[in-house]
Amino acid sequence: MSHTSTPTLHNTAKLGDIAKTVLMPGDPLRAKFIAEKFLDNPVCFNTVRNMLGYTGTYNGKPVSVMGHGMGMPSVGIYTYELFNFYDVDNIIRIGSSGAIQPDVKMRDIIIGMGACTDSGYAKSFELPGTFCPVASYDLIEKAVDAAESRGIPVRVGNIISGDVFYCDNADKHDNGWIKMGVLASEMEAAALYMNAARAGKNALCMITISDKPGDTPTTAEEREKTFTGMMEIALALV
Repeated sequence: MSHTSTPTLHNTAKLGDIAKTVLMPGDPLRAKFIAEKFLDNPVCFNTVRNMLGYTGTYNGKPVSVMGHGMGMPSVGIYTYELFNFYDVDNIIRIGSSGAIQPDVKMRDIIIGMGACTDSGYAKSFELPGTFCPVASYDLIEKAVDAAESRGIPVRVGNIISGDVFYCDNADKHDNGWIKMGVLASEMEAAALYMNAARAGKNALCMITISDKPGDTPTTAEEREKTFTGMMEIALALV
């Protein structure tokens, strides 16, 4: 689909309404929470499909925050438009995830250096081999430094972006990734990293562990309002 003008089919913002750096949680209510808690003078630029987006300032610097929904088709649409139609340079996903490695604990913050995937998303690029979706090193380095300066523990490593949440063979599926050292599972980073690579832009996925086998999962309200350590690290990258 050829499209070079704004607003788009999914975003009522005009060119210039969105900052060069966008923080993106899956949940649009988490985007609203971040805008109201951390940003000065936030202005809502999108309500289409209730995928809320806001632009304000943080420490005097323009920043936007917008939900991206669940799964690679959803994050693929929103990030493609931000990179290619709205001149966004940096997208930082701040999401929730499930622990895979036994030593990964509830509420641990993971920085996704690479994103394995079982998705067919890369087929759209018609590549002659297997593409390795990776984060932008500059954003990884800055995120680690920001976490250390704030005394917030983080782990950097590989994650898995899956297409299926309810899996008939979940144990077998997870065991394979455990053997390869993958830390956690989520559903969006690989598509974000591919879109960033294709557009020549920067991307990073930071996730907070919201559930783990044998532990009580976090509630929707907890995921919306209590993952502030990850939010503070992301805002430090603006």
